[in-house]
Amino acid sequence: MNSIRNGRVLSLNTVKNLRFMSQLGDLGSGAGKGGGGGGSIREAGGAFGKAEAAKEEEFFYKKQREQLKELKTHLHDEITFHEEQIKRHQEAIARHKEGVKKLDTQ
Repeated sequence: MNSIRNGRVLSLNTVKNLRFMSQLGDLGSGAGKGGGGGGSIREAGGAFGKAEAAKEEEFFYKKQREQLKELKTHLHDEITFHEEQIKRHQEAIARHKEGVKKLDTQ
């Protein structure tokens, strides 16, 4: 599974690792050692910070599911396209073989 970021295709594991590496402590527990949080609510910590972190994680989970669904649809479309191309090529091969047979009988 892949995700597109800045015009580059990233694997699903890479995306998960990027999300994991960006977290320095427990989600919503306040500003981390890196000196940054995720806004004033997340920096404050407590119940509001944890709720905000849960909403953010839910958003990314839903976004990831949506991307996977779109990727699956795209791959099915690609498969159908290539199967149709194979059929056309097989028909063209059969026509050319018939043409060669006709030339051989003359």
